Amino acid sequence: MRRTHQRRLLAATLLAASVLTSTAVAPAAPVHAVGVDRQGSDDCRPGSLGQGLTAKLDKTIEDVRKQARIPGVVVGLWMPGKGCYVRATGVADTATRKPMPVDTYVRIGSETKTFTVTALLQLVDDGRIRLDDPISDYVRGVPDGNRITLRHLAGMRSGLFPYTSDPDFVRDLQTQPERAFTPWEMLSYGYRHPNTFAPGTAFQYSNSNLVLLGLVIEKVTGQRLADVIHQRVLRPAHLRHTLFPKGAEFPEPHARGYTDQTLSGAVTDVTDWNPSWAWAAGAMISNLQDLRRWAKVVATGELLSPATQAQRLRTLPTGFPGTSYGLGIFDANGWIGHNGSIPGYETVTVYLPSQKATLVIMINTDVDSQGREPSTLLAKAITAVATPGNVYDGAVAPR
Repeated sequence: MRRTHQRRLLAATLLAASVLTSTAVAPAAPVHAVGVDRQGSDDCRPGSLGQGLTAKLDKTIEDVRKQARIPGVVVGLWMPGKGCYVRATGVADTATRKPMPVDTYVRIGSETKTFTVTALLQLVDDGRIRLDDPISDYVRGVPDGNRITLRHLAGMRSGLFPYTSDPDFVRDLQTQPERAFTPWEMLSYGYRHPNTFAPGTAFQYSNSNLVLLGLVIEKVTGQRLADVIHQRVLRPAHLRHTLFPKGAEFPEPHARGYTDQTLSGAVTDVTDWNPSWAWAAGAMISNLQDLRRWAKVVATGELLSPATQAQRLRTLPTGFPGTSYGLGIFDANGWIGHNGSIPGYETVTVYLPSQKATLVIMINTDVDSQGREPSTLLAKAITAVATPGNVYDGAVAPR
């Protein structure tokens, strides 16, 4: 969806103490890598989708990349029975012109929500919580917490004011950019404001909801959220290259990330900004092969009971055409999954059950192009070529 005032307000404040000199993002000459990545885990044969479709995808991706001024792009498209397409193009670093590697790590932003909600739903399957429990049973002090349920939080229908829209939060990020925020600190900014609607009556995308669900998981399990996700989600899903960072750390290789969401509006290298403010809502890191695996796991419910997965996929309208939202997951014209946006990076990880197809997109910028997120532009263009009956044209992950 188009970037909201909430997102613009937040992103303008994410200025870190070690911000690098502003770097203009100019279109880079494409450098392609197709086939096997450094881990040797990609079984995609070059050209397996056929020369015609492969050539169309090459041109489509490069056209969008140049028009949207995206430094680097990684795309993976797997269509059983038809073939696959894996390509990296552009640069990972606009200063050195280092090519974008297929096996780059990126910050996945709001795709983190799919991991947090999966961990929550596993607790439902274990009988330790119920989706219709009020949040007040687990966390004190939540405005209208006796009426807001875990289901409302996971489905973005709580009505809680988004903490990222609070002016004091903005000011504190500006003056203390190196600060590691705690979940309680983040929530306190939102609690200063009235709720925006009665629970369950509307859709409003808010990171406040996921921070609360992270706290629920920690209270019920007695463990850190990062440990629960590692043990109960990443390990059984065999995701060896996905992590919940403690701070600004970033495994190699990783692309440099660029944003214009700065006080000056200049495009800046923000690779090392601390994502602690996003926590359960958007702090995680992953790569192409893990996201490929995760797309199917989360869309088909491999880690959940069929009954719980059915509840997860019971999507409701968002107000954005073609996109409905379930429990930490969306349906965008048949594509099931989530997108992510965090300063410097955007991702799309979706699965199309009707064709058992998987699409993963990773880019190293979140700079809008004509009012649209560049990852959405790429996903729409790619699916218009590869799956014209199911064109992705939705995104629900503002910062």
